[in-house]
Amino acid sequence: MGILKSSSLGYPRIGEDREWKRTLEAYWSGKIDEAEFTSQLKAIRLGNLQKQKKQGIDIIPVNDFTFYDQMLDMSVMFGLVPERYSAYEGGSVPLSVYYSMARGNNDEVASEMTKWFNTNYHYIVPELKLAQLTLTENKPLTAYREAKEKLGIETKPVLIGPYTFLSLSKGFNKQEIPGIILSLLPLYTQILRELEQEGVKWVQMDEPSLVSSISKDDMQTVTYLYEKLNEAAPNLNIMLQTYFDAVEHYQEVIELQVQGIGLDFVHDKGRNLSNLEAFGFPKDKVLAAGVIDGKNIWLSDLSQKIELVETLKKQVAEDQIWLQPSCSLLHVPVTVRNETALSKEVKEALAFADEKLEEITLLVKGNNQGIEAIAEKVDANKFTIQTLANSNVRNHGSVQSNVEKVKTRTAGRQLPFKDRYQKQQEFFKLPFLPSTTIGSFPQTFEVKQARGKFNRGEWTAQQYETYVNEEIVRWIEIQEEIGLDVLVHGEFERTDMVEYFGHKLGGFVFLEKGWVQSYGSRCVKPPVIYGDIHFIEPMTVKESVYAQSLTKKTVKGMLTGPVTILNWSFVRDDISRENVCYQLALALEKEIIALESAGIKMIQVDEPALREGLPLKKSDRDEYLNWAVNSFLISTSSVEDTTQIHTHMCYCDFNSFMDVISSLDADVISIETSRSHGELASAFEEKTYEKGIGLGVYDIHSPRVPAVEEMVDMIERGIKVLDKDQFWINPDCGLKTRGIPETVASLKNMVEAAKIVRENLLVNQQAND
Repeated sequence: MGILKSSSLGYPRIGEDREWKRTLEAYWSGKIDEAEFTSQLKAIRLGNLQKQKKQGIDIIPVNDFTFYDQMLDMSVMFGLVPERYSAYEGGSVPLSVYYSMARGNNDEVASEMTKWFNTNYHYIVPELKLAQLTLTENKPLTAYREAKEKLGIETKPVLIGPYTFLSLSKGFNKQEIPGIILSLLPLYTQILRELEQEGVKWVQMDEPSLVSSISKDDMQTVTYLYEKLNEAAPNLNIMLQTYFDAVEHYQEVIELQVQGIGLDFVHDKGRNLSNLEAFGFPKDKVLAAGVIDGKNIWLSDLSQKIELVETLKKQVAEDQIWLQPSCSLLHVPVTVRNETALSKEVKEALAFADEKLEEITLLVKGNNQGIEAIAEKVDANKFTIQTLANSNVRNHGSVQSNVEKVKTRTAGRQLPFKDRYQKQQEFFKLPFLPSTTIGSFPQTFEVKQARGKFNRGEWTAQQYETYVNEEIVRWIEIQEEIGLDVLVHGEFERTDMVEYFGHKLGGFVFLEKGWVQSYGSRCVKPPVIYGDIHFIEPMTVKESVYAQSLTKKTVKGMLTGPVTILNWSFVRDDISRENVCYQLALALEKEIIALESAGIKMIQVDEPALREGLPLKKSDRDEYLNWAVNSFLISTSSVEDTTQIHTHMCYCDFNSFMDVISSLDADVISIETSRSHGELASAFEEKTYEKGIGLGVYDIHSPRVPAVEEMVDMIERGIKVLDKDQFWINPDCGLKTRGIPETVASLKNMVEAAKIVRENLLVNQQAND
């Protein structure tokens, strides 16, 4: 009998208590120097490797750890530092430049940031220019040596494969791709040859782009790339790793000149398995089988996983199979062990990174030693899953009945946009180019301290409410002084734009240490949807009404939309995501009606994650978009004609998504665009968008205060392709993570920029008249 091996694709870098985050922020604030910074990160990195070794993982990855982002690491390794970073003079990239690319600085804007496939992780987009390509450091080799020298562990270096790196980069046109490939290949060749010379056995080349809808020509490019890489390092084993879905060209992929293929058997909708059974698998390659869900937090059904392994063994010899998670465990918290407040029913049904590795080693043990060796664990697993399935929280009859009814309902506003927008302009009486913000204001240390006192029982509910109201008063005054046209209450009572609503709705449960990385040091703690979702009582009315009572200007009500709550939560896996989204939509519809009834006539329902949930394969997208858009419409379309619905979306490549955004029928949408340096405006040169829109005029992810002139330029470019009457002025996202001085200064500049453009337009109009 052959022996299965266990493998991991990547491990959470943040630490059980977010040690990684705190180390980064201490360095950025000057509390520790570079030597202490690198020493602390090294300790976290080595600790992660030791944990995986202790778990019994046979093939442990290295170079999955980063100082900010793995795609940014690839860029600096290849010397891809944009010319605007004047401090870089070639060679190894110093940390100051590395973090300027990630976060910007006082004089230079950060590189663009966008979502990593269909996850909530953000990567820094490489800016590819041929003249800059050079290998500054072999980071995978450095990581491999460290693990071997410090811990005596033989590891598997990980790097982003050339096709995925190229497909996720910007700054070139299609005609330049052959030249870029010829420039990239020598760099990858040098990396692999040095790894081969070092005695590395396996290297993991991540190529998740192979699961998207790539063309046959693209597949030929991939074939060429791996032919050349295999020729360059013939004695090095390459594991071509895919994840998040099924590979698009299975027959071509399994014939690539690599020694192993990593396939996702969790999120593939059965397609990888069907292809494996239909077309087989090469006898001379290793199958790295992703059998445990690396993106969600629920306990695996071990009986089902055992059956899956047996099915795989019918096609591939046991000693040619690695069992592993479906993707890097970057997307889940570190360990369930630290969750002390959950009920036994829920806690035992969860599996974070450490528990998922335990599931992998358990499956390997059951195969290699016989199922009887894990029979007790399998029985306990079955009982835990069945207990939750039978619980009342998952069998809320009225919720399930309402979902079935709403699927047949035609949702939509009564009046077409142009007719109701005219009514809204008469109702709100705003100037053209109205200025506003996306919603949140700085969550200062004092705000977090107040919330902590309330959560620990040191403050009563009344004390906490009084504090929040004082912050609302303060920021209404600040906004009026700045001169914003539409105000917000600031969201000081909210820990997170999704978690807050989860606390107010039925069907959610919450984690103490369930942190995952979103971007940079920004960690989020997604709520857990574990039961049927239902409305309990109004969630935002009190704060919005109080803020409106303080000013004659319009105050927007602020909600998170159903698709974003879905995509930014850990979602139960026993029913479809579509049904969960409809449950959310019905609950939020009640909240919007409550806001409108209380006199809040402008309501923002944010959907920054709508694009994020888009399936990677074009053939799957219509189904998703149908129920996603319909969920938004169910939430928002019961309001009066004069009630203005806003939404916000974190998305830069607007061109291909414009029709979908229009179908949401929101009166105004704001888009996160500043890091793409105004490139989004070009979309409107090709397509017409008739609804209200705010192109974010400055980047909130960076602490720099943009100059008035920068924002004037952004606005003027926008109104060249959009009617001034539909154009709104706003930052590109919420201001929760920013400091107060930079927030006030940036908003003052933004309002001044809007004023200058208004005056220029009036002067031009008078001249034309």
